[in-house]
Amino acid sequence: MNIGMKHATEYCQQLAAAAAFIEQHDDFLVVSHIQPDGDAASSTYATGWILSQLGKSFTMINEGAIPSKFSYLAGSKQILDYSEQAPNRLYQTIISIDCADFSRMGRISTLFDEQVNLLNIDHHPTNDEFGSCHLIKHDAAATVQILFDLALYMKLQPDILFGECIYTGLLTDTGGFRYSNTSSEVMKIGASMLELGVKGAEIAEHVLERMTYAQIVLLQKALSTLSFAYDRKLAWLAVSLEDLELTGASSDDLDGLVNYPRNVEGVEVGMLIKEKAAGVIKVSLRSSGLVDVAAIAQSLGGGGHVRASGCTIHGTLDEAIARMVQEVGDKLK
Repeated sequence: MNIGMKHATEYCQQLAAAAAFIEQHDDFLVVSHIQPDGDAASSTYATGWILSQLGKSFTMINEGAIPSKFSYLAGSKQILDYSEQAPNRLYQTIISIDCADFSRMGRISTLFDEQVNLLNIDHHPTNDEFGSCHLIKHDAAATVQILFDLALYMKLQPDILFGECIYTGLLTDTGGFRYSNTSSEVMKIGASMLELGVKGAEIAEHVLERMTYAQIVLLQKALSTLSFAYDRKLAWLAVSLEDLELTGASSDDLDGLVNYPRNVEGVEVGMLIKEKAAGVIKVSLRSSGLVDVAAIAQSLGGGGHVRASGCTIHGTLDEAIARMVQEVGDKLK
């Protein structure tokens, strides 16, 4: 058996195990990673759709709010914001969506019963296979791609609500179908969602093109911090808490800023270094492909993909910048 056939067989076995997990349980808690992006939000709703089709009861939740630009995604239930609406109970059956490791769920883990059963559905190469059941496909462009496979495996008939979730997750995690993870399989799934009636152009305009006033003002301020090192192979932007306060921007408005330093010609690694709270710095990394930024992030307690990852550094903004410049510089020398 060649490697490709072995991986395909293992994936089919995981699909079967995940389907059995869902069929055998009920009363699910569905959770994605902290600071949810398009794939996390879409995957949560897509999971909710699958559970609804099967007549299962479930609660969808995230440690924080889902970005408002994904509010068009429909669901029979809304995703709860733990910081404002924490359930007053524990759950025994969990479906973790798009989380590379257990800690990425944040404070939601406080809702888990001691006898918890957890299904881990993800596509990150750094996933450490936490949980009692795994559905992990490292070469999937997005977690929604795996959920699409799971829905078909369970013989569910996709509709436009499910289609919008799948299309949105693929669109955002492939950078508008521009990144190297845009495979022929991704395009086939995207096309099938358009055939369902999904309005791809409208979703792309809403998710990728529109900017809030606060976001454009924040971009103006952030670009003034653009810095380079190592013969311009490394570039970064820095955003402080003061910047956020002065511009009135939210964490949602930081989305996409990391691409500006990365897109400069000759840059191998681009970074966005942002102050999340006093002494807590969130770092987003993007690579042109020569540097494995997932390995860098994982060494610092984070994770992600070879070309897109993130981590958290404790200290001041200046200390975090110095640390990251050194860490990335070691890979560029």
